[in-house]
Amino acid sequence: MEGTIQCTANYVPLTPISFLERSAVVYHNNLSIAYGDVTYTWSQTHQRCIKLASSISQFGVSPRDVVAVLAPNIPAMYELHFGVPMSGAILCTLNTRHDSSMVSVLLKHSDAKVLFVDHELLHIAKGALEILSKSTSKLPILVLILECEAHPSPHNNSSVSPGILIYENLIAEGKLEFEVKRPKDEWDPISLNYTSGTTSSPKGVVYSHRGAYLNALSTILLNDMTSMPVYLWCVPMFHCNGWCLPWSIAAQGGTNVCQRNVTGKGIFDNVFKHKVTHMAGAPTVLNMIVNSPLEIRKPLPGKVAVMTGGAPPPPAVFFRMEEMGFDLIHSYGLTETYGPASICTWKAEWGSLSRDAQAKMKARQGVQHVGLEGLDIKDPVTMKSVPADAKTIGEVMFRGNTVMNGYLKDLKATQEAFKGGWFRSGDLGVKHSDGYIELKDRSKDIIISGGENISTIELEGVIYGHPAVVEAAVVGRPDEYWGETPCAFVKLKEGYNATEEEIIQFCRERLPHFMAPRTVVFSDLPKTSTGKTQKFILKEKAKAMGSLSKKNNNSRL
Repeated sequence: MEGTIQCTANYVPLTPISFLERSAVVYHNNLSIAYGDVTYTWSQTHQRCIKLASSISQFGVSPRDVVAVLAPNIPAMYELHFGVPMSGAILCTLNTRHDSSMVSVLLKHSDAKVLFVDHELLHIAKGALEILSKSTSKLPILVLILECEAHPSPHNNSSVSPGILIYENLIAEGKLEFEVKRPKDEWDPISLNYTSGTTSSPKGVVYSHRGAYLNALSTILLNDMTSMPVYLWCVPMFHCNGWCLPWSIAAQGGTNVCQRNVTGKGIFDNVFKHKVTHMAGAPTVLNMIVNSPLEIRKPLPGKVAVMTGGAPPPPAVFFRMEEMGFDLIHSYGLTETYGPASICTWKAEWGSLSRDAQAKMKARQGVQHVGLEGLDIKDPVTMKSVPADAKTIGEVMFRGNTVMNGYLKDLKATQEAFKGGWFRSGDLGVKHSDGYIELKDRSKDIIISGGENISTIELEGVIYGHPAVVEAAVVGRPDEYWGETPCAFVKLKEGYNATEEEIIQFCRERLPHFMAPRTVVFSDLPKTSTGKTQKFILKEKAKAMGSLSKKNNNSRL
């Protein structure tokens, strides 16, 4: 438009780095990190991150080089979310449950120049580098993160293996006058996240500074976070960069309560001690809370907002969490959408519904958050939106600035994911008349039995309602007559008993008979480190069990 110009006065590329810089001024003496007896203020965290970025830059790391980290939710992991991008590099957070073989694969795929590793995982890192050394001489620089100290001081490198640097030494030796590297283009990559591999081999998902900035602000809004929240870390920071919450908490000048391991006792102790206002976690974390023994529970300081994602929690879990003082916020997203992408925004008129009806409403995946342009259920072939009849199943698709840049070194997979101008999630769902979406299944998980679609999520929700059940997962089992039938893998609560016939009958009383499981297996459920059930493992088990005979399976009445 005539008379307008774009210049540094009116245009600056968006980046979460600005959140930390602002909080260092506004909240400089406020607590930024609490980890046991170790605490930092926002001013200290800002300075530590600058010095960390300064030291990383001395490694010869160029813009767009990858710096990897293998660590739990400890202060260093939080600082690396700023220190790495402030050096101009790309942060790659690795799953702490990976073995040396997988870590070596990801280090090679990402071309990581530096690897930060927590002392408890050093053996994994060393094993990965040993494997990597067989195919390349260019190994990443190894930096060891020792256990946090209340008053950190430089360590003697000679006390550890030769060639390994010490994290706190990098902080001590870094320069405060270092000029922080900011993105020249906000679409520049800020991080690289590998998918959990629940259904296939992990893919490298590239996040931009712009997407991280917008999703961090959106996460603040969907969690109703006012200034200075106290956030308890239960979601691994390696998973979708902790759902972008490291950057969100910085934007609001909050306190990050870090914990190395997530346990029921740890959750209650930290909530009580630090007066936690917000936390997040997969359904497994919710189960950990509601099934915790009475002796470890402590009174909550007030309402604690809990964002959860993944499979929707069953009604029984919703009720028990809220009775205990936790306010559940149901979100939905994928690694490719920076974590949370939708929110089941609560409507006032739902307050007059029955408890069961309220739980069903809250279990829906809802609508896109304010940072996302579009969320829809579409026919994957025609790309037309499905009718809002709560029945017609289509694929969940996303469009907007909080969708990944693409898959690293895999243009074909990127093009396939973006075919038609939308990101294809691979999840199946329906759209309700009010525009809210409801997930039915992964496209690879839905059971087609005798021509009928069976939602494993819906069936799992019913099984969870059984008083003896703590966890449940349903997959298809091959069947000669029906094609496949539901097979339920169930974990019982400690001290409880139930039979296969009892679980099947429980489901038949609440669902059409064809949806009830034909087989129930009592066992622990294999999980990823982010709490997702590894259904591909269960499918193999169900397949190995073989199909039932036509004679025993030709009726579902």
